[in-house]
Amino acid sequence: MNPEKDFAPLTPNIVRALNDKLYEKRKVAALEIEKLVREFVAQNNTVQIKHVIQTLSQEFALSQHPHSRKGGLIGLAACSIALGKDSGLYLKELIEPVLTCFNDADSRLRYYACEALYNIVKVARGAVLPHFNVLFDGLSKLAADPDPNVKSGSELLDRLLKDIVTESNKFDLVGFIPLLRERIYSNNQYARQFIISWILVLESVPDINLLDYLPEILDGLFQILGDNGKEIRKMCEVVLGEFLKEIKKNPSSVKFAEMANILVIHCQTTDDLIQLTAMCWMREFIQLAGRVMLPYSSGILTAVLPCLAYDDRKKSIKEVANVCNQSLMKLVTPEDDEPDEPKPAVQRQTEPNPEDSLAKQEGTASGGPDSSCNSSFSSSISVFPSASTDRAPVTLHLDGIVQVLNCHLSDMSIGMMTRIAVLKWLYHLYIKTPRKMFRHTDSLFPILLQTLSDESDEVVLKDLEVLAEIASSPAGQTDDPGQPDGPDSQVNHSELQVPTSNRISLLNTPSTKGLECSPSTPTMNSYFYKFMINLLQRFSSERKLLEVRGPFIIRQLCLLLNAENIFHSMADILLREEDLKFASTMVHTLNTILLTSTELFQLRNQLKDLKTLESQNLFCCLYRSWCHNPVTTVSLCFLTQNYRHAYDLIQKFGDLEVTVDFLTEVDKLVQLIECPIFTYLRLQLLDVKNNPYLIKALYGLLMLLPQSSAFQLLSHRLQCVPNPELLQTEHSLKTAPKSQKCDSPSIDYAELLQHFERVQNQHLEVRHQRSARGDHLDRRVVL
Repeated sequence: MNPEKDFAPLTPNIVRALNDKLYEKRKVAALEIEKLVREFVAQNNTVQIKHVIQTLSQEFALSQHPHSRKGGLIGLAACSIALGKDSGLYLKELIEPVLTCFNDADSRLRYYACEALYNIVKVARGAVLPHFNVLFDGLSKLAADPDPNVKSGSELLDRLLKDIVTESNKFDLVGFIPLLRERIYSNNQYARQFIISWILVLESVPDINLLDYLPEILDGLFQILGDNGKEIRKMCEVVLGEFLKEIKKNPSSVKFAEMANILVIHCQTTDDLIQLTAMCWMREFIQLAGRVMLPYSSGILTAVLPCLAYDDRKKSIKEVANVCNQSLMKLVTPEDDEPDEPKPAVQRQTEPNPEDSLAKQEGTASGGPDSSCNSSFSSSISVFPSASTDRAPVTLHLDGIVQVLNCHLSDMSIGMMTRIAVLKWLYHLYIKTPRKMFRHTDSLFPILLQTLSDESDEVVLKDLEVLAEIASSPAGQTDDPGQPDGPDSQVNHSELQVPTSNRISLLNTPSTKGLECSPSTPTMNSYFYKFMINLLQRFSSERKLLEVRGPFIIRQLCLLLNAENIFHSMADILLREEDLKFASTMVHTLNTILLTSTELFQLRNQLKDLKTLESQNLFCCLYRSWCHNPVTTVSLCFLTQNYRHAYDLIQKFGDLEVTVDFLTEVDKLVQLIECPIFTYLRLQLLDVKNNPYLIKALYGLLMLLPQSSAFQLLSHRLQCVPNPELLQTEHSLKTAPKSQKCDSPSIDYAELLQHFERVQNQHLEVRHQRSARGDHLDRRVVL
């Protein structure tokens, strides 16, 4: 500093003392400056006051010499004290040079700057509020200062500033929010603690409504919640808890839609505390905002569904996620199935872009959604669509929801409970919004069929409920269910088409059009027969599924749908099956289910007497397909009491190749005859005269069997057949029977027998061809 320079009105002694390295001498100079400024105030000499402040600022506080800077700081503080209530007129000139010193490399100088600003603010009180942003900015930096003395000084200043804000009603919250939004993303733990403490203070002031600006800072708060410091996490929990209480008290003033995306992102984090807190907020949002949250359903499901598969280590998160899932599901109502009305052009232009909204949220967050299906659909659809609830009624974005559900169901790594929840959602949507859902059926159908192979019985059962609803819903009656209005429109429809001969053949017919709804098969809607075709195709291509789950699947479908329709349609399809081996296996499976399952009790009773034309048509349809398996054909005749025809069939067995598999099936039939299902058949053995062909048929089976346990069982049963002469009574001798029990006269049994022979010849020819190729070992019995 140039000693010859004129610093008037500061005297040379004051200037010399301000530049001294000793604090005490600088303090004496400050007292002189205070005395001098008081005189100027008394004289109302504003020119000299400004000149003093400018000199202290430019020549001292901003000097290159450290002692000069220290002198300038204490001098500015002395000016403020001298000015008293009038210091508000000069605050900008007083504060700016002090704040500049906050960035000084010398920790002592930063401390003195803190001390000077404390004195300035203490005198000015509420007058500093117009300069709050620059003060807050400076303090936020000092909060992370490595020097403990500086940090201690900044804390004193911080408390003073908080007291001023608390007691004032002139705080400019609107002007402060942008700075708070910026500073809240600091990674320094002390800066975070500073931010959280200020949010707590502002939230406690009655005249400050911070809730209106919560969308601006919510993302930052959740990031602070993940801090490594327990104290900071606890403080942040308290802040979020206070905000949530306020939201519950005043839900009408909360901007739910603007915060939905933020919650979705943080519900997918790997930090348990953040995820649990965000999920709790999501639960409250869904319950408080109701249908306002519907436009964000796809994003919410992306976050919630994976949590449903958590184990007991994350039990709390799982329970809250389950409540979110159930609450969101209840928001979907039949009114969401109404046709979407086109929006006015002006309104479409004013609505925000969903992709822009998502990009903004992801940019402010520490990371994007960590979802198992995020990569598969993020490029084609916005998971979190923005919606303006003020301008338009709430709309359910079904395309996004279906895509999320499809994605989760396709991911085999997803847990069982998540898969069950996905299927419950699909079932719920088909119930509440069937018309819109049928636009997506072609894209959903392949994965629903694939899910039948799931390891969990619960998953398979829910999957069957969805498929049954698709097959029986009145909304699926049309031949053209409509085209999807979203990205699902570009899908492969092959799984729902009737298979042709160049694929795994279930049907051998020149035209597939007639098979989509066979005229001889009762159908529930246009998808029912397609479902049956694709189900049999899956059984054909995945034999293990047929063996392990086939009976379970068919029995459940008989409960969910009409059992007669299922057997009628499957028989109709199998009649055209080119793979005769599969046809025989499938017929055997269906026959076993028909004869043994309690679910088929009504259908068995319907077939037992063949009294109606419908039952006779059903018998003929089943019979033609059952011919793929000779023994099942006989069992069907036993069930329907067509004993004479059963006897005729057994007579034809002499022309068949008797294999181990064949005899095994005869053995099983004998075992079935001893079951409760055929009680009526065994009782009819008492009426020898009216059931001669039943006895002959049973003897025919006996003659087919080798000397085995089944032979002994049937032989003992036939030995119990009474002598007809011993059963004669005096009344019966006088009254001869008018007629024996005959097969149904309206059925052409001769034609059926010819059909049986044709089918067996086809099987024989196929076996010979396989034997000639050496790819089939026919296990014949050596008698």
